[in-house]
Amino acid sequence: MDKEILAWGGFIAFVVCMLILDLGLFQRKAHEIKVRESLLLTAFWVGLALLFNLGIYWIQGPHKAFEFLTGYLIEESLSVDNIFVFLLIFNYFSVPPAAQRTALFWGILGAIVLRAVFIITGLTLIAKFHWLLYFFGGLLIWTGIKMVSDKDKEIHPERNPVLKIFRKFVPTTAHYEGNKFFVKRDSKYFATPLFVVLLVIETTDLVFAVDSIPAIFSITLDPFIVYTSNIFAILGLRALYFTLAGVMKQFHYLSYGLAAILVFVGVKMLISDMYHIPIVIALSMVAGILILSIATSMIYPKHGK
Repeated sequence: MDKEILAWGGFIAFVVCMLILDLGLFQRKAHEIKVRESLLLTAFWVGLALLFNLGIYWIQGPHKAFEFLTGYLIEESLSVDNIFVFLLIFNYFSVPPAAQRTALFWGILGAIVLRAVFIITGLTLIAKFHWLLYFFGGLLIWTGIKMVSDKDKEIHPERNPVLKIFRKFVPTTAHYEGNKFFVKRDSKYFATPLFVVLLVIETTDLVFAVDSIPAIFSITLDPFIVYTSNIFAILGLRALYFTLAGVMKQFHYLSYGLAAILVFVGVKMLISDMYHIPIVIALSMVAGILILSIATSMIYPKHGK
């Protein structure tokens, strides 16, 4: 129990330090992140995740290390779909490049808290109602199929119900005010469009969490592995966004790969009581599907371009 408390305390302290470092150093001056900087930041966050995975291997053994790596790969690959939606949201609201960085930082901070609530709730319910594993498995398969059938479906941020309610009660400025979420004018506070964007991002992430968190439940029910793999994927999401934002359209088969991953982990969850797919095979399948979808996109460009 002491080791478990120490592990949780150490990880939370690490996340806090990384967020302070990100806010105080990486984000000290608001600016548009170029591809080179985003690649370096992405490599930094992925490197941290792999170092953490090495620590798990050393302390808890290879099985837990494979669980973390598989979970991290699933969460990181599914976050690519988040990036595509975030890109549409930023384009829809015409968010300035420098302000996108701020919106993503605070969006990720909110996601860290909300994911913790989702994971704790999910694990508690599964412990009491085992049949929920079958429900989550079916949900993942349905989501995977829907991801393909709705591939070209347009996204309408303005239909977000939280946004509709917010705009009815909170006055909003017509233009962006730098990186500010609220401004004071004539003794009255106004929300800026950047706060509206943050609201849309947070509520959108809640929808994504319904898919991504059950996906890792198919790999492990260890709370520490589930949460840490989720958080490492989220921490690197902002850097990954600026890395992939300019090339997302080139990976047109990636959505099929993500759909296949969701269906695979859904089936794994459904048959878990009858047959346990070894974690090494699960890791190989997820990595293989992801690599194949990216490679196919590069070999067969969209419209022959």
